[in-house]
Amino acid sequence: MSQVAVAPPVQLSSKTTEYLASSSRYRDVDKILDRRGPWTDEQFQGGQAAKDFLRQQCKILVIGAGGLGCEILQNLALTGFHNIHVIDMDTIDISNLNRQFLFRETDVGGSKANVAAAFVMQRVPGVKVTPYFGKIQDHPASFYGSFDIIIAGLDSIPARRWINATLVEIAEQDENVTPLIDGGTEGFRGQARVILPAVSSCYECSIDTIAPPTAYPICTIANTPRLPEHCIEWASVLEWPKVFKDKKLDTDDPDHIEWLYQRASTRANEFKIEGVTWALTQGVVKNIIPAIASTNAIIAASCCNEAFKLATLAAPSLDNYMMYSGNESLYAYTFEYEKRADCPVCGGESIEVQAEKDWTLETLLEKLEDRQDLQIKRPSLAYESGAPLFFQAPPQLHEATKPNLAKKLSELFSEDASVVITDPNLPFQVTVSIKLV
Repeated sequence: MSQVAVAPPVQLSSKTTEYLASSSRYRDVDKILDRRGPWTDEQFQGGQAAKDFLRQQCKILVIGAGGLGCEILQNLALTGFHNIHVIDMDTIDISNLNRQFLFRETDVGGSKANVAAAFVMQRVPGVKVTPYFGKIQDHPASFYGSFDIIIAGLDSIPARRWINATLVEIAEQDENVTPLIDGGTEGFRGQARVILPAVSSCYECSIDTIAPPTAYPICTIANTPRLPEHCIEWASVLEWPKVFKDKKLDTDDPDHIEWLYQRASTRANEFKIEGVTWALTQGVVKNIIPAIASTNAIIAASCCNEAFKLATLAAPSLDNYMMYSGNESLYAYTFEYEKRADCPVCGGESIEVQAEKDWTLETLLEKLEDRQDLQIKRPSLAYESGAPLFFQAPPQLHEATKPNLAKKLSELFSEDASVVITDPNLPFQVTVSIKLV
């Protein structure tokens, strides 16, 4: 019986192997870019030009490498984006591993941005992911203006407000419009949004639709707690300032959370309340709502789909908001958020407040704190000239301006006037026109 000669396997170079893998990986994407479709944008060029921009030129930034960010990074790499940047200030916790699949147990304690970038580059050859470990506020406006597209997968309202205001400022000053795709999840619900700074409505235009964090009455948490949340709030709001005086509570510090957890557990035992856990303690003080992996996947897919459309013009982008709900069934709805004329970020008109002349400044302050379209906690006020009216800090200026709180507005303003508001929740100043009636 004759033997069949078997040729030795062909050894391909690493570049050839990478090219073949890349060619096969993006085969279906290429079908979209090689020809026009029924919804193709009028400016669509397609062909090699679109592929080259997507894979060689387009510079895209992902803000956040958590549950949503991990999904976004994976999707972008597999869609064909090759120049990806990611920024995140957090480190990996053991509780992240059930839904943030780019991380392993050996990664606990490491930078989310660094570990996620390394994992994606290892798994998807040819993709470069540049990580930044730190706060988004650590980078100048010019840094964000250098990107073609930015996707935000944040779990923080103040951070969203900051990046939105920064991009609008860049667009207005430098006429450089960097699209912002904002994704967010809340349990079984989520949303994806396309913001064209200074062109479409911005994030601040819809700030009044965001429900403020749950607040518990001080008298309840101090005297008659009934829920584990009451015990946690007692530890963070009342006990922490009493024990640590001027030391600020850092909700990102595990040692601080541990201290709150121990104090809250002791108080819960005193009142025979069950349910205080470390995770709940962190969730209450950071206003965290448990994340659902399937929701993250759906919203991340929508965000990356919009990024692909913006980069290639293969189809019209979202105009401009998609909401998803999976609580009882699967439901998605799209609509256009319109620009708010008195939006403090992108609007052309200032916010107007009607105030009675016999109101005290303290009453005006309370009215401003109640406004959903401002969402402020500890506002400081100044005259339009810059002269202090009432400042929360520093202590010397607070004591000097505190007497103004009891004064009537007719004493402080001879006629209609404007005040400038600053607040820890605001990444910008807000000018409010006071109309005395």
